Amino acid sequence: MTSKPETARALMIEHKMNCAQTVLSAFCTDMGLDRETALKVASAFGGGMGRTGQRCGACTGAYMVLGLAQQISLDNPRASLDNTYAKVKKFNEKFNALHGTLTCKELIHLDLSTPEGQAEMKVKELHISICSGLVADSATILETLLK
Repeated sequence: MTSKPETARALMIEHKMNCAQTVLSAFCTDMGLDRETALKVASAFGGGMGRTGQRCGACTGAYMVLGLAQQISLDNPRASLDNTYAKVKKFNEKFNALHGTLTCKELIHLDLSTPEGQAEMKVKELHISICSGLVADSATILETLLK
């Protein structure tokens, strides 16, 4: 059986999905979400939120997983939100401790909002050398938070 970090890494390398898609896809079926819907939902979050270089997609994909993991009570939805926010805070602390930032642009040292940055990303195959490790780390952190 393939682990979630291995699955996320493989999806990144083999299918060239964005970081958010790979993380969400590694967990989605366990959470009752089909992979096609997961890919659609996460499609805008790659490249640091639509190629803006902001929050890393490995993080935003993890946030989606943490949201899916919550039981929502319509009688008290605030409690579910507070629990989700606490888990996101823990995720951020752990990811930041590993990588020193949560920002795509700082993690890959490129500006994906420019055609030049996008071209350099492809030529250097950073989805393999950097991003695949980030999604695997994200999945590893998620596994600990979801226990």
